[in-house]
Amino acid sequence: MSAAQLCIPITDHLPLAHRACDYLSASTDPYHAVHNNELKLEAAGFERLREDECFSGRIRPGGKYFYTREHSTLVAFTVGGAVNSSKPYGFKIIGGHTDTPNLRVKPRSKIGGSAGGCVQLAVECYGGGLWHTWFDRDLGLSGRVLCRDPSTGNVSSRLVRIPRPLARVSTLAIHLTTADERVAFKWNKEDHLKPVLGTSTVLEDSVKDQLEGQEDGWSEHQELAVLEAVAAELDISVADIADFDLSLFDIQPAAIGGIKNEFIHSAGLDNHATCFVSVEALLDHAREKLDDDLDISLVALFDHEEVGSDSATGAGSPIMAEAVTRISSALSGTLSSDMHSCILRKSFILSVDQAHAVHPNYAAKHERGHGPLLNGGVVIKRNANQRYSTNLSSGHVLREVARKGWIGPLQDFVVRNDCGCGSTIGPIIASNTGIRTVDAGMPQLSMHSIRETMGIADLTHGLQLFKAFYQHFREVDNKLVN
Repeated sequence: MSAAQLCIPITDHLPLAHRACDYLSASTDPYHAVHNNELKLEAAGFERLREDECFSGRIRPGGKYFYTREHSTLVAFTVGGAVNSSKPYGFKIIGGHTDTPNLRVKPRSKIGGSAGGCVQLAVECYGGGLWHTWFDRDLGLSGRVLCRDPSTGNVSSRLVRIPRPLARVSTLAIHLTTADERVAFKWNKEDHLKPVLGTSTVLEDSVKDQLEGQEDGWSEHQELAVLEAVAAELDISVADIADFDLSLFDIQPAAIGGIKNEFIHSAGLDNHATCFVSVEALLDHAREKLDDDLDISLVALFDHEEVGSDSATGAGSPIMAEAVTRISSALSGTLSSDMHSCILRKSFILSVDQAHAVHPNYAAKHERGHGPLLNGGVVIKRNANQRYSTNLSSGHVLREVARKGWIGPLQDFVVRNDCGCGSTIGPIIASNTGIRTVDAGMPQLSMHSIRETMGIADLTHGLQLFKAFYQHFREVDNKLVN
């Protein structure tokens, strides 16, 4: 990319933005975010691996692979055609997360009795959502379902996504609120976020005959109308549903917005925008640069970042360290501790999570010299108290990668001294593995709202930077004299 190409018309960003909208609209929970990327990887010739089978004998230079854990965490990678497994090489890793704040259906989804003649759904707040934005939205249902085969008794996992307005959390009419309540919208997460599914007179007898006599300690505690909707979507009997992990989502699709079509408005930009762009970058790298690559290029997308990452599928798990060890061992046949340490030292993680753009109505919330702009480019995040993993050398590496790839200037974000600072998977993985890490992200507004906004040019900026990282990291890193 030449310097003259940096200032391209906004319309040139639209093809990538439209593809992103398709992905975002279809990725309504971590399972679908992973599944939709799996489909792209398989179509591009990536080989599926299983974690419970040995990688030895299957991984080779020039190969393309992926695997998942619990269907909500994805690891995809390519082995450079020029990798020499007898000498130290590195892992070029882009990390992100698949989860977003939402309303999750509780293990016992049925709420006893009815309030105002309405049937409601028992839900739990997942993550730190801006919950007031969930009021008065049309909500669908998606997630993962365990289905029992009545003939064999075997239990299999299936995905379900019902993009129609099954549920709604309604606000209280202004006429019924007090003067104090009108000043500030106040609600209780347990009492006021229960979605309405329908009225008891319509729903109470709809599927009882399908569960007649079935009391297994689970089914009798579920809202039957939900089971019926899921069963109909999967074309199975209600009695064949063994369990589920379901979330509510806003059924309004992602859209291109702004008077000149320069924004994306969507649910889950944090962090499904990264899930989309990172895999697109790996696919492009596999098509264009794999033969001459001296290293391993990898994308790792983890679940449970929004709740701390401490889970079997989160960034706090052994997944990242295991990936480096298993892939390296499979390549060489044996892996000494000395070689393993060399590989870690030659590796680098680009931890990518969405960044806070300056909000025009709340510009004072940003530190004056570190205010990222929409469509202004990828943001490097720094925090002296280690809420982000960026340090002197890792920040320099990313800037040099951008310079070599003609990406243009990167933006910087530092939180105000009188404001709290969020965190990412970056510090967690860096402390668990010792791999050098930089935190970065594409800027957006309304983070953790049910509907978020980012610039379409920043999708392009992200894709270009991620591709440049895979292409130029080794050259840049070799020029760093320790």
